[in-house]
Amino acid sequence: MSELLGLEDAQARLLALAPLLPLVSVPTEASLGRIIAEDIHAARTQPAADLSAMDGYALGPGEGPWRLVGESRAGAPFAGTLGSGECVRISTGAIVPGGGTCVLLQEDAVRSGDAITATNLLPPGRHIRARGFDFNRGDRLLGRGSRMTAGRMALTLAAGHGTVIVTRPLRVAVMDCGDELATDPADCLPHQIPASNAAMIAAMLAPLGCEVTRIGPVPDARAALTAALAKAEGADILITSGGVSVGEHDLIKPALADWGAQIAFWKIAIKPGKPLLVATRGAQVVLGLPGNPVSSFVTAFLFALPLVRASQGDPEPRPGFVTLHAGEDLPAVGPRREFLRAVRNGDTVQLAGSQDSSALSALADADCLIDRPARAPAVTRGAPIRVFSLQNG
Repeated sequence: MSELLGLEDAQARLLALAPLLPLVSVPTEASLGRIIAEDIHAARTQPAADLSAMDGYALGPGEGPWRLVGESRAGAPFAGTLGSGECVRISTGAIVPGGGTCVLLQEDAVRSGDAITATNLLPPGRHIRARGFDFNRGDRLLGRGSRMTAGRMALTLAAGHGTVIVTRPLRVAVMDCGDELATDPADCLPHQIPASNAAMIAAMLAPLGCEVTRIGPVPDARAALTAALAKAEGADILITSGGVSVGEHDLIKPALADWGAQIAFWKIAIKPGKPLLVATRGAQVVLGLPGNPVSSFVTAFLFALPLVRASQGDPEPRPGFVTLHAGEDLPAVGPRREFLRAVRNGDTVQLAGSQDSSALSALADADCLIDRPARAPAVTRGAPIRVFSLQNG
């Protein structure tokens, strides 16, 4: 086992190969999921004026009663200034007129004609959102390397930015390999299985905003594989599934050589996923994943997604982990680090079902991976264990 790379070593080597993408300006509303390439500073102050936080009455100086002199509503502010003993009807989000000291809730107000009295006195500033309480012009709101989320998009727009600088979309080609793969899942002979790995990997990449091209399924024939690889000429990253082990019909390595790619490293000390392969072809990066669906999923989670995030400029591309508690006894681990499909329940996790690398039902149920170090001793129920949430992918 000495020739096998450890997980962190292999990840570091792979991330060092991440393609460098050019920067582009895109509409903020089209940037969801993209990595921001420059710090975003506020181009305006939010709110730009004191605003009412509630529906009611903006009160001028004094202890009441107050004389109603107008109205301030969102989008149509009161034009004057409140003097002593004056007030205006005000709605949530409307500008508090100059001279306004607080907002009296409508349910705490008693109106008699144009006279307003309060059932209780309020301290100055009550129910007023002060100018700039959210952010001020020039404030640094988002740092370079932040991924655009719905909330960050709203913040960016509110800060006055209709466009943002991001990396151009990453072009990823995903290729299924194997004689046993059937293109149509509804038309599958007994010696075949429906091709699902490429669809699964493409779905894992979808939240990251990649431009994904599907290739295959491709039969286990060197010429066919070489011809299929030519369809990935324009890809920044090529992800293959199947054909990377040591069997007689595992032909990805020679096909990559025919295509002009150079093997960077092969075989990782993890289970599932040992036969992972990494190659380069100029600036292109090739990630060869195992064909068993669970192995393909786990290695895509641990390697493909971090590679994509690194290429997009994410400063922390690897998935995060938490420490939880084993919901059941777990056996000792062999010479390879193991990633077990599991289900979280509060602060405990239990195995999702069969840990066979072809068991899709357990994979479908799993929402996390238990990380068991190589040669780790057995653990009993309740023991602390390290867990990767699959939502981190």
